[in-house]
Amino acid sequence: MIKINLLPYRVSKKKETATQQLVIMGTILVISLVAVGVVYAVTLSKISTAKAEIGRSEEELATLKKKIGEIDNLKKLQAEVQKKLDILNQLRKEKTGPAIRLARMSDIVSERMWLTRYVESGTTVSISGLAYSEDLIADFMNKIQGSPEFTNVELQVSEQQEVSGVKLKKFDITCALNVPKKEEPTKEPAKK
Repeated sequence: MIKINLLPYRVSKKKETATQQLVIMGTILVISLVAVGVVYAVTLSKISTAKAEIGRSEEELATLKKKIGEIDNLKKLQAEVQKKLDILNQLRKEKTGPAIRLARMSDIVSERMWLTRYVESGTTVSISGLAYSEDLIADFMNKIQGSPEFTNVELQVSEQQEVSGVKLKKFDITCALNVPKKEEPTKEPAKK
């Protein structure tokens, strides 16, 4: 009987299979490492792109916040200006009182006359001043009487007074304010 020794064949077959398996394992390992490296690189690229986009968005947000702040400031300023304009319009509509009377008074006073006191209490007005002559005082009183704001002009005192070596006439005048009467709404007779 012939005996064939297959043992070396099996060993070489085992070695060949083992080397094939090691090559396959190594190839799989290399491919896996390459795949992980590619995924890692793509992920890093996405992260850097996202960070850049976040940075641009934050800059845009900061500029928008700045613009919003400017718009808010402009709105506040616009509201303040509108409030002031409303007050001015209201004052123009209600243009009465001492301011309008003093403006009229400044138009009436001649250059050679000085007012030293103007006091309103209720509907009575007291005016004091200095003038070069009685004629100026009389002219002043006539102009006051002709003004729509004043009635019942009376000279209380007129006396001579020396001021800085110049003889002047000191005067005190009282008058009443001409207060316009407010119209009362007319009542219509009740229909039966």
